Amino acid sequence: QVQLVESEGGLVQPGGSLRLSCAASGIIYGIPFMAWYRQAPGLQRELVASITSGGITNYADSVKGRFTISRVTWNTVVLQMNSLKPEDTAVYICHVRQPTTTYWGQGTQVTVSS
Repeated sequence: QVQLVESEGGLVQPGGSLRLSCAASGIIYGIPFMAWYRQAPGLQRELVASITSGGITNYADSVKGRFTISRVTWNTVVLQMNSLKPEDTAVYICHVRQPTTTYWGQGTQVTVSS
């Protein structure tokens, strides 16, 4: 049984930093693609950042220069979020894609507010 175990989000002040991690368990072979999405109330789910098994990254324009995605192990992805803004407030959701299957985490709330 595949599980995506996400770290807790939290409340952070504008300009602050937060680190999210996601570990995929129950997967016995490579993961070509891992990503973080987010969904704010009333808005569509959007891609925040992604990384391939080869280390190729992609970022939403709104987070470029502030967020960094990395794979610390073959099945664990980390999203380092710096210079957070109130508009970054959302539920952040881990996503894993294999050739024929995709998986989603349950999501973790990130709130940026003073």
